[in-house]
Amino acid sequence: MNLTIEERIKNAETRIFKVVFPNTTNHYNTLFGGTAMHMMDEVAFIAATRFSRKRMVTISSSQIDFKESIPADTIIELVGRITEIGNTSLKVSVEIFQETMFSEERKKSISGMFTFVAIDENKKPIKILD
Repeated sequence: MNLTIEERIKNAETRIFKVVFPNTTNHYNTLFGGTAMHMMDEVAFIAATRFSRKRMVTISSSQIDFKESIPADTIIELVGRITEIGNTSLKVSVEIFQETMFSEERKKSISGMFTFVAIDENKKPIKILD
């Protein structure tokens, strides 16, 4: 099945829901920034792999903006989307939305950009698109 680039981008979009439990919070009882970045990199990796279907490695993260703190006992949704495709690399935008457990309130709280490179079995860069 040969998909267009647009179809592959759409199919690669990755959404993961989690709950902010106390073991992922800092001393302010909000989601620890390092934990948020870990989850964002994981979602970005999944999206990059779903798009390329190749071995992918993170080479950079940039412009991670913490706009709203996320308290414990909050539902979060992480959304990863392919935004740029290069020769051997691609970029994935990741947003974290928070939802109050007992209301319809939802807001974007964190966003960031992650860059990945496709590699072969010898860890050498290879083309994203064949």
